[in-house]
Amino acid sequence: MDIEIPIDERLRVIEVYASVQGESTWAGLPCVFIRLAGCNLRCSWCDSEFTFTGGEYRAIADVVREVAALGISLVEVTGGEPLAQRQAIALVEALMEEDFTVLIETSGSIDISDVPEGAHIIMDLKPPDSGEVAANRMDNLDILRSGDEVKFVLASRRDYEWSRDVVRQHELSSRFVVLFSTAFGLLDPALVSDWLCEDKLAVRLQLQMHKYIWPPEARGV
Repeated sequence: MDIEIPIDERLRVIEVYASVQGESTWAGLPCVFIRLAGCNLRCSWCDSEFTFTGGEYRAIADVVREVAALGISLVEVTGGEPLAQRQAIALVEALMEEDFTVLIETSGSIDISDVPEGAHIIMDLKPPDSGEVAANRMDNLDILRSGDEVKFVLASRRDYEWSRDVVRQHELSSRFVVLFSTAFGLLDPALVSDWLCEDKLAVRLQLQMHKYIWPPEARGV
């Protein structure tokens, strides 16, 4: 007879797979991605709409065993919005107990204070053209730790100027790694490169590496 797993020990998981990390300062490294279902936002340029619904309820221990079997030490918990499921924190803790290096990619819209020390947060802030600028929790910037990263996905000059002003206002470049990424197909990275040089802004321009390796319509992180 199957033993029913209590709901508070399970998460709704879309997929677990190994690939090359496509973004952040960890880009280019082999990584295991745990993609959780559900998201509280609806960004205009979202490339992961398939995560909004569905997924399979799985025990945290089973997910960790699957990750371990892949034999890669770097793991990213992503979504959707992983922190939309409260058991995401228990998953991160379980992975860290097994000595994985854990990245958690989250929007800036949910309180990050429960993310355990030692996990590496990659936190988006949503510029105006995302349609979700009002969802940003700016107090999360006071919770981030050294070694965490702040990312802005840009779709326009307006997005760039908003992000530039936030970086300056909160002195983000002196506190964290700051990443500017272009929404694929919506903004020419060469333009952002010019703007960064004109403004002498100490942030890193990044491309979504996985969308240049694989077809743009392929599911990425």
